[in-house]
Order: sequence, then C-alpha cells, then structure tokens
Amino acid sequence: MIVLAVASGVLAGCGSSEHPRARTAVLPTASPEPASPSRVPESVPSSPAPGPGGLTPVFERRVDGSGPGSKAAGAHGGDKVVALTFDADMTADQGPRAAEGERFDNPALIASLRRLKVPSTVFMTGRWAQEYPDQARAIGTDPLFEIANHSFSHYAFSSPCYGLPTVAKADMRADVERAFTAIRGTGARHVVPYFRFPGGCYDDESLKALAPTGVTAVQWDVVSGDAFATDADAVAEQVLAGVEPGSLVVMHCTRSAAPVTDDAVRRIVPELRERGYRFVKVSELMRG
Repeated sequence: MIVLAVASGVLAGCGSSEHPRARTAVLPTASPEPASPSRVPESVPSSPAPGPGGLTPVFERRVDGSGPGSKAAGAHGGDKVVALTFDADMTADQGPRAAEGERFDNPALIASLRRLKVPSTVFMTGRWAQEYPDQARAIGTDPLFEIANHSFSHYAFSSPCYGLPTVAKADMRADVERAFTAIRGTGARHVVPYFRFPGGCYDDESLKALAPTGVTAVQWDVVSGDAFATDADAVAEQVLAGVEPGSLVVMHCTRSAAPVTDDAVRRIVPELRERGYRFVKVSELMRG
C-alpha cells in the first residue's frame, strides 16, 4: 500500500526529527543486493494515481503492514527495504559562490554509494545540473542511480518556507519543466517523473499548479539531520533509529551544506544490511 498525502498545509523540511508535517527545511544559505550496478534492471518508473481534485500525488513511504524491525511482507518476498535519497541543492543565485570555490557537489559520496552498491535516488536542481554537468551525466547514466527533479531554482513553492525566495504560482510549472530540461541536457538518461519540493514546503495551490507536469511529489519519513551537521555519528544514529521497513530517508549531496554525509552513509549502509535491509530506489519502493 502506498501512503499518499494530499491535504492542505505546509510540509516542511530536511533537518528535524519531528513529524513529517513539521520538519525543518534546508536553509537558503546552503544551497540480497544486485550483484553489480550494470545488472540493475531498467523499468518504467512507478507513480501513484493523482490525488483528490486532480492534485499532484504525494508519496512519503511504503507501508506493508509491518512494524519496526519486522520483515516487510509484499512485493519483495519478505525483504525489508529502504530508500536512501539525496538532494543535490543549489539555488539559482549561488553561481558567484560556486565561482569563488564553494562546492555544492559531493563526488566522494557518489563514489561511496557505488563502492557499496547502494541503489539511490538523487533529487537534483536544474541549477546544480548546470554547474556540474559532467557529474549529472555520470550519475544519470549509471543504472545504480535515478535522477528526480528538485526544481530549477530551489525556491519555495509555498510560503513561508524558512526564508527561501518564493516561486510565483504562475511560474511553478515552468520552473519544474526547466529543471527537467537542464538535467536531461547533460545527457542523463535515468530521469524519473518525481519531484521534491524545496524545503519540503507545499500546499494545495502548489500541488494543483504541478499537476499538469505529471510528476509525483516525493517526501520522506526519516530525516537524516545531515544538513549543516558536523557529527557523522549523530547523523548515522538518527537514521538508524528512524528507519522501518519501507522507509524513505532524506539526505544531501552537497559538500558545503552537508559535509559529513559520506562518512555517515559508510556507517549506515553496513548496519542496515546487518539488520536485514535491502536498499532500493524510489521507483522500486513505489512499486510495493
């Protein structure tokens, strides 16, 4: 069964361990496993049906009727599954900071995911793809990964949203489409029709505005707390304490804003595997 959320109100954040409807947003100053990545099968991405009134559907996690620590029954033959997702954030106005040497990418993290053979979904802004086209293409042509849309500008789609500039309602659809164009323009092929609201903030107006794009909005049920964190062990502990069968974890692929994510992942992955978890991309999680 897929959990959908299409109610009014704001769903915010990437940094807090609170309930998903009251999480802390990314601040605007930041802008058995497959034997081999080459064997990961290609498939048509899954998406839930539109929500009531034609609103964009919202996916938060997969539920199989299993409790914490139990084997999740369902499409994966009793496997416990979890999806690690990574936001590649960069706002439209952060070009000068990148030109001065600030790094909004994290090649070491991507290398670790490859070495550990962890299928993952990267939610990428169009501006990030423009800044790092070679990396976007490498991620988007590796079957271990899929790239989803995190807007072009990383501006908020509802307000207030932790100080982020706001996209006008009339421009929301164009912002999302511009991001897809930028991502695909790098040569990335594994691009899925999923969207993550910047800061996690949305309302019915933004869900209605994005409905014509055909995307599914993807949120999360486990906040890693890696944004601006300096203690990798604390991040790892927060994830390990929160994951249940079918969980969707939000993390970041941005060195300047999340410098300890790579270290945390290298602890999280073996521990969850020891607990019997299998890592999947969001598209596979939805198929449950």
